[in-house]
Amino acid sequence: MNKMIFVTLPVLDMARARAFYEAIGWRINPNFSSDTSACVVVSDAIYFMLATHEAFAAQSVRPMVLPRDGASALIALSCESRAEVDEMTEAAVAAGGASLHEAEDLGFMYSRAFTDPDGNGFGPFWMDPAAANG
Repeated sequence: MNKMIFVTLPVLDMARARAFYEAIGWRINPNFSSDTSACVVVSDAIYFMLATHEAFAAQSVRPMVLPRDGASALIALSCESRAEVDEMTEAAVAAGGASLHEAEDLGFMYSRAFTDPDGNGFGPFWMDPAAANG
């Protein structure tokens, strides 16, 4: 069985969060979603589970740190091209997210960064396959 990753992200407004993630091209799986959660499908192996603050707190015995108050994770997402990096970031900003910095172009790697409306951060990047394979 191939490994999959499910990352749970706290969100304040579930409807706004769902609309944001759909606007950047990902889909919601209704079979694993409710009024207090949503399963965002990025790929066959990557999923973000959105949870209202109450639902998030019910899943963890540790206190929740709000993404707007500090970074608890840096989520890098590989893209097929520089254009995909730009498209994802521009869609995120247009849907209510925020750009974190200008594009970083190292020649062999190109990246940008954005947050969703709740402050959860993402770093889409493209890496030249020749450089990645050494």
